[in-house]
Amino acid sequence: MDEKTERLRDIFMDVSGDASVTESQAAGRGSLTDTDEAAVDGRLGETVARMRERYDFRTALDDSALVTLVRAFYAGRDDAAIADELGVEESAVVEARLDLHLLRESDDDAAFDVAAFRKRVVGDEATDADLAAAFDIDAGTAARYRRVVEARAATRRVSHRFTSEFEDALADAGLSTRMTAAVRETGLDEATEDIDSLDSDADVSM
Repeated sequence: MDEKTERLRDIFMDVSGDASVTESQAAGRGSLTDTDEAAVDGRLGETVARMRERYDFRTALDDSALVTLVRAFYAGRDDAAIADELGVEESAVVEARLDLHLLRESDDDAAFDVAAFRKRVVGDEATDADLAAAFDIDAGTAARYRRVVEARAATRRVSHRFTSEFEDALADAGLSTRMTAAVRETGLDEATEDIDSLDSDADVSM
């Protein structure tokens, strides 16, 4: 405690005639973090649970593991690091991320025309085999990028509601996060604005 703080403390004690408030405040320090951590996990878990009820999750991870994934994602860890933390394959992390609408800019990295790919997925309901043939890729790659397209479409239909809830929970607790605003407006979204009408069934209900 510096000299200025000591003077302020003495003035307060003279006015109040009681040092217990200052002492209790000092004694209470350190408990806020634990409370916030539990509250954050609770809020994240509630959002995860509502998403699981709403969507047909493909991930085999339970809600607790998904909360850990959300925290790690917003802490800036890559999929490999998150996989190590959870003790699962990296592909399992990617699957879970997409279930949770947690997209990375790198998800759209491809050697083919991703805008044209999305148009085929959304407009033509092409099979993975059709997409593989049309874009000269293997069926596994086609399936992966289809998942990205589907996750992005689902995210946009609810106006990024669930990712906003994740971010709010972390920000309200004062935790530094890598927000996803940049990810929301990717080249893929910009290139496909002309087919936004295909996503016109936007759900703004809570």
